[in-house]
Amino acid sequence: MKNIWITGASSGIGRSLALKFANEGWQVAASARRDDLLNQLTKSNKNIKSFPLDVTERKSCESVFEKIKNTYEKIDICFFSTGTWDPKKEKDIDIDQMKKVMEVNFFGTLNCIKVVEKYFKENKSGHISIVSSIAGYRGLPNSTGYGASKAALNNLAESLYFDFGRHNVRVSLISPGFIKTPMTDKNEFKMPFLKTPEFAANKIYNGLVSGSSFEIDFPKELTLILKFLKILPDKIYFKLIKKLTKYQKL
Repeated sequence: MKNIWITGASSGIGRSLALKFANEGWQVAASARRDDLLNQLTKSNKNIKSFPLDVTERKSCESVFEKIKNTYEKIDICFFSTGTWDPKKEKDIDIDQMKKVMEVNFFGTLNCIKVVEKYFKENKSGHISIVSSIAGYRGLPNSTGYGASKAALNNLAESLYFDFGRHNVRVSLISPGFIKTPMTDKNEFKMPFLKTPEFAANKIYNGLVSGSSFEIDFPKELTLILKFLKILPDKIYFKLIKKLTKYQKL
């Protein structure tokens, strides 16, 4: 029987993925800050166990991973999907908000990666999967903190791909488009190609278990467009995004 550790498992993509893996017969170590939501999750499937965690606390990450190692014979996949986003605070340069976003999205993920580094490298097997976003592809309006945190994760994942690859450990990057979650519910604009968390969970499960690609991105209708935008010259990109977002110079 195989085992996976999922952070951000109390809602959204993390929760749906925990249920997907559990329903497929995997043992799931589910982590998030909210005990009540984790307890609801564990009650819904016997293959899921709760390991409450605030990823911004390095020592807590260490102690929780020790508990997980003591519970399961082997950890096959670590899926790190903790994230935060507040669009109302992204319209201006809010340094305190940006620090908070980076602390959760980037350094929270990095804390988790650090505590599993020795385990995976010594075992010379395993898989670390990092959840980023299409918002990390290029700069976008009103995304001063969130987009920057995701771009940092993209770069980090690429670097770790080489570093862990020397030890036969797979590193993958998850780049979701718009998925209906409590976090995206905060958006005040119409989200193109909006998908359900269950759709995301199925795509991720297949990519992690059956695929071998570095990046797992979806839905393709949106990510292919954004991948094309990545390669555009700056002048064309800026002009196009201004038009698409009804950008106004103040």
